[in-house]
Amino acid sequence: MKRAAVVVLSVLAASTAFAQAPSYSANWSELTGPDFAKAMLLARNVCVLPIGIIEKHGPSGPLATDLINARFASLEAAKQEYALVFPEYYAGQIFEARHQPGTVAYSTRLQFELLQETTAEMARNGCTKIVIVSGHGGNTNFLQYFAQTTLDTPKNWIVYVITPDGQGRTAPEIPGPSKPGVDGHAGELELSNVMASRPELVHPERAGQQSGADLKRQDLPVGVFTAIFWYASYPNHYQGDAAGANAARGAASMKARADALARALRAIKADDTSLRLQTEFFEAAKRPLETRQ
Repeated sequence: MKRAAVVVLSVLAASTAFAQAPSYSANWSELTGPDFAKAMLLARNVCVLPIGIIEKHGPSGPLATDLINARFASLEAAKQEYALVFPEYYAGQIFEARHQPGTVAYSTRLQFELLQETTAEMARNGCTKIVIVSGHGGNTNFLQYFAQTTLDTPKNWIVYVITPDGQGRTAPEIPGPSKPGVDGHAGELELSNVMASRPELVHPERAGQQSGADLKRQDLPVGVFTAIFWYASYPNHYQGDAAGANAARGAASMKARADALARALRAIKADDTSLRLQTEFFEAAKRPLETRQ
């Protein structure tokens, strides 16, 4: 009984110390080295990699729209469910906007290798659960494929990808558009989101300087894909109308997005199955003929 009492008291003391531990910034790059090690424990080795892009966002929005929104939502989510948020990262897929000024489109090889090395370095620094938050729709297929390729070699860490569809975009508390057809790439909602954190970067008054209408210059059956599909529809790299962008709508949208990410982080922290199954898979992959049929 004495030993059990000591164990219980030790656990209670540890819990109390943890509850009284100092708070740390969730921003990876703002921490000192010693604080980083403590913050990693507080985060339970869960790290977030928000990925945006540098591309034109119509005549009204900043080039870093997707990066700004992904980082803001991730840092807000980390206030609810603490995790470490990696510094600015914008080496994603954006070949479809190479004809527009300001776009930064790295080669396919560099995109892939940089993400491989970045996640590996995050893991080397203690991240056992790496959560990639996609702020750019054009990254979705790339990131899901990247996550799938992490099964190529054994790892003691795992990648989760949260695509835009997993970020509370359809939450009922988000006010609707000012009129039909205004939401889209660089449209009303997306630029409202930027206004929630950086209103000085958005210029709704310029929205009418270019058209965000779908030109429908391709006529192909459903299920037939070509890489030029986006340019065929939106050569201005603008979809919708940003004239009605406003900070109130953006604040509601970004809160819903941060809330959804926080829920995802809680679920990921509690997920003891995925990494265990990944380890099981790697062991089985060494001896496929021994896999039960």
